[in-house]
Amino acid sequence: MKTRMSFRIILLVAAVVAAVPIGWAVQVQAQGAPQGSPQMAGGAQQVQGKITALDSSKGMLTLEDGTQLTIPPGAQLPPDVKEGSIIKASFEERSGQKVLTGLELQKP
Repeated sequence: MKTRMSFRIILLVAAVVAAVPIGWAVQVQAQGAPQGSPQMAGGAQQVQGKITALDSSKGMLTLEDGTQLTIPPGAQLPPDVKEGSIIKASFEERSGQKVLTGLELQKP
């Protein structure tokens, strides 16, 4: 019984330790991904398009094709990203939402 409980605690600690760097990486990528270097991690997908709506207070970015990307809490987009900007974005599906993991501003 004691061994089983210890094993569960070890699994829990390992899961937390593994998840923390992923959360940090998402914030760093969304805040300042250098142009020309798409951020593709395991399971990430990419989309490209024109921003038609940007609501930083709700953490939502909408592209012309209707794709909605959730901006992770604490992440800040580069100041030159605005409605009308053409972007290439990478994202991961989490709980039914497309969560932004990287962003590259495209030249029109």
